[in-house]
Amino acid sequence: MFILGNLFIAFSQIIDIILTIAYWLILIRALISWVNPDPDNDIVRMLYRTTEPILQPIRRVLPMLAVDISPIIAFLAIMFLRSFLVQTLLELGLRFK
Repeated sequence: MFILGNLFIAFSQIIDIILTIAYWLILIRALISWVNPDPDNDIVRMLYRTTEPILQPIRRVLPMLAVDISPIIAFLAIMFLRSFLVQTLLELGLRFK
């Protein structure tokens, strides 16, 4: 059973890393949007390509507002997933060990 425990622990760590990277990419995108970045810049295009699949579904659900709050909703979702999903997988893995 320790193999299953190690599997759950590894999954929790991988998901935590992915969520942390998504958090920072969304934060950087939100900060860059304040300075009107050059859309032809490779870094800006990569940033938009990686964060748009996260933010676009949130924008579809939210009504049109004067301010885009989709990054805030994404931050809350990431914090929830880190608190609930990652912790649950980690504790489940520790119980199987």
